[in-house]
Parts: sequence; structure tokens; C-alpha cells
Amino acid sequence: MNTRNTLIALPLLFWGALSIPAMADEFPRSATFSTLVTTDLNIEGLTGDDRGNLYTPTRPAGGDCAVFRFDSNIATPLPVTVGRIPAPCAPLGLAFDHAGRLYVTEPNSGKIFSFLPDAETPPLATEFASGVPGANGVAFDRDDNLWVSDGTTGQGRVWKITPAGVVTEEFRIQPMANDAILDAANVGGVGRDVRTLPLGMITFTPAPPTAPRTATNTAGSQPLVANGLAFNKDGDLFVSDTARGALWKVKLDRHGNVQSRMNCDTTFTLNTLCLDNIFVAHPLLEGADGIALDRVGNIWVDANERNAVIVVTNNGKVIEVFRNAPDTLTGLRNTGPLEFNTSPVLSDRRFCTVNLDAVRRDNFPNDAGEIKPTGPQRGKISCMDQQLFIGGEPLPVR
Repeated sequence: MNTRNTLIALPLLFWGALSIPAMADEFPRSATFSTLVTTDLNIEGLTGDDRGNLYTPTRPAGGDCAVFRFDSNIATPLPVTVGRIPAPCAPLGLAFDHAGRLYVTEPNSGKIFSFLPDAETPPLATEFASGVPGANGVAFDRDDNLWVSDGTTGQGRVWKITPAGVVTEEFRIQPMANDAILDAANVGGVGRDVRTLPLGMITFTPAPPTAPRTATNTAGSQPLVANGLAFNKDGDLFVSDTARGALWKVKLDRHGNVQSRMNCDTTFTLNTLCLDNIFVAHPLLEGADGIALDRVGNIWVDANERNAVIVVTNNGKVIEVFRNAPDTLTGLRNTGPLEFNTSPVLSDRRFCTVNLDAVRRDNFPNDAGEIKPTGPQRGKISCMDQQLFIGGEPLPVR
């Protein structure tokens, strides 16, 4: 028997049973990251299985989109194609069901595709459901319903899809603005427009010191409010809010019906969640994208615009585990190791994430790191060099 593992495991069982709040010293300090693998294709979604394999859908310039499998137990794994998404395609999130089928979102067509991974004869995925425009994040509940976020349009929609493929819009994360004031060209809105710099730009007025900093363009708007999805052991659904830098907690009953309050602000749709459903909001979470839970309910967050990894503990404490250091010459954080990290996976005690290399905020300009928009390498998977003190949920998460 491994004495060290035994000593670690017993406290974890005790903490999980009593829901004792996690402490800051339970997470790696001075974390570092190394590249597991790079690809010549853009990648954004990531999931895993119980054998240490990682799965990511690719986004080529044309043709079908291969879904790669990488063995994270190997130092330099080669891509193994286990399935294909039919063209035209730009796949994002993916998740396994209890039978081992893999489900992949395609936001442009608003469809969900599924297939049984096969490295010998990679299948062409078939359509499982449609009517989910902007589909991005995915997570299965305990009854094998697939929950899908509208992570690309800013409308905040979250759908539930039954095992039979029936789609229902269950709720909306409140958008950043309503459409109460629109002109004939649909321009207007009441609320806030969060802008990311760059691509947004402002003027720094050198004097007097009280002079305001003013916008010089309209670029960099960040409207996305429903992005990453993950369930905890109680069946509650967490949703990352990219624009607000927040996590929402949605209470569901045992039948999967939303119990959280809705329709507090009547300028939005009736199924819009009330703002008191926000679990935590914090500047460290700005750019929150994919999320993953560990065994005691701490939420690991890819803060993509900050090239950072954040943990929100089960009692709502926000801890920055890693952020790219600024370059000593340029002062920029765009040289890596993270390059717009989007989708985390906790494989037992190992943390890995995929990098999209989008050109926003800390990752601007996006040609200074290991991957570049012009290639030859355009995507990569990075893994933390240190082991996690608290392991992830058993994979695949469902």
C-alpha cells in the first residue's frame, strides 16, 4: 500500500462528506505549465476519459473536422483520429455520455453531433440534435440529459436536450443589455458593454492627473454571458459568465427542472435568471471560459483573456493559481506558456487545458508564443507541471 496516497485520500473523503471549505494552501503554489502537444490546426474544446486520454475537435480551413485523441501519459503523444464532424464545421465543446458516445457542438449550424470513438475506423458523426444556435459548452446531468450553452451570441441561452434529442430552452443568463431602446437599424440597448483592451483602445491623457481615459474605438466588445458548464454532485449547474467575470449557480430539482428564481427584470425574457443566482463575481474571473470541478466541488476556471487559471473554492473564495508572467522587455503576457486557454480537464491529479491563441487582451498580439495564427503550429494542449492536491471528478465527467 502506498502510505503517501493513503494519507492524502482519507482527509479528502472526510472533507467531501462534511463539505468543509477548501483553503488556499490546498492548491499548487508557484504553478508552472509545459506543452503536452501542439497541432497545426485550431482547437478549442477538450475532454478526457479514465485512461488519461484527452480528446479535442479540430477546425481545419475546409473539409471534415477530425476529433483527435492524445494519450497524456506519454511525453510527446501523437494525434489519433477517433471520429470526424461533417463539413462545414467549426466544433467547440464536447462531452461523453454514460455509454461512451462523444457529443460535439457545432455553433454555426446550431447542431450537436455524436459518434462512438473508433481509432481503427474513425466514424463520421451523425446529427443528434438541432436548434441550438451558437452551441458551445456542454455537460451531462445524472439522467443523461445534455445541457448546452449559447456561448457565441451573447443571448445567454442554455438548453436541455433529452437522450431522445428533444431540445428545450431552460433558462437564460441575463445578457449585458436589453433591447428596450433600438432604432430602425436595431442599434441601441440599455445596460453595459464590456470591452476588452486590446482590441479595444483608449487614450491615456498624460495631464492633468484627473483627466479621464477615453475610448478611441468601438472594438473589443465582450457580450458572452453563458459559456462553460459543469454540474456538482448535488446536481446544481454552474455556468461561467465571460463578460461579467462570474460564475452562476443554477438550482435544479431531481427531475432537472430549474428551481432558481427567474423573471426579476421584466425587460428580459421570462426565463432569464435573477442576478441573485450569481455564485461569485471577481475581476480575476474576467474572460471566464471553460470550467471543471474537482472531487470536493472546487471550480477550476480558464480565464482566457487573462491567460490565467483560477480556482473558485466550494465556499466562493477566488484564488489565482497561475497567470503568464509579463515579458521583461515588452511588459506583455502573450509569450506563453498559456495562449488564450479555453477548456480545462482535471484528469485525476493532473490539470490540462487547450489553447486557442485568440487575439484579445493579454494574448495580444497573438504571434509571440509557441503557436501562431499563421502557423505552422496553431493550437496546443498545456498541462500543469505540479500535481493537484485534490483530484478531479472521475472521467469522463457525466
